[in-house]
Amino acid sequence: MYSAIIIEDEYHNRELLRNLLQQYAPDVNILAEADSIQTAQQLLQENQPDLIFLDIELPDGKGFDLLKATPNLDFEVIFTTAYDHYALHAIRFCALDYLLKPLKINELQEALQKARRMLEQKNENLRLKELIQNLNKPLQPKRLALATGEKLEFVSSDQIIRCQGENNYTRFFLLDGHQILVCQTLREYEDLLKPQGFVRVHQSNLVNINQVKSFIRSDGGYLELVDGSKVQVARTRKEELLRALMRN
Repeated sequence: MYSAIIIEDEYHNRELLRNLLQQYAPDVNILAEADSIQTAQQLLQENQPDLIFLDIELPDGKGFDLLKATPNLDFEVIFTTAYDHYALHAIRFCALDYLLKPLKINELQEALQKARRMLEQKNENLRLKELIQNLNKPLQPKRLALATGEKLEFVSSDQIIRCQGENNYTRFFLLDGHQILVCQTLREYEDLLKPQGFVRVHQSNLVNINQVKSFIRSDGGYLELVDGSKVQVARTRKEELLRALMRN
């Protein structure tokens, strides 16, 4: 059994989530419910949940404020929100889960499956700590949580030269020569890394503009990167790439 706390200010949303968990996740025991950061802080002092469902927008602040004020982040978190682009971007950067309202049962089940896997090797939640760090430095390069089959690696976005799509996997090429293969598509990282200065230059390559050494116009157009690698530029991507290079 896994113990959980629901932190949500709207009663009908708490009721819906409670009913879904009781019906579809009998291994999740709801310890308590809170409708504000203040009441949630009290519950976390009195209980040691395995999992919390945390609304981002609460009457007395954001759910992130609760995490910043909690000394021991030894639980998993599934965020719930109506929609907050900046918040969702930060959450995805740290490989954490969120549910959009209104809640959908298949998305809830997927998030719970991931939480169960993490709880099997329960320890301090480094992804939550990284989320708080990223939120505290919005204008600096963010650290990306990359989950491989063996471990979770944290990589600063400015240390990534390029990302290469390999079917349903993405390979990261880093400045120190290290490579990391992650079981997620390149498209998922394209959306995530675009605000950090990355441009999709080809179907299979996402490039950090800050790591471009030169753009060669011959042979259809290709990039030379700081590590000596060469990346072909698709004709349909050339205009966007040149705009990005000029801005940089």
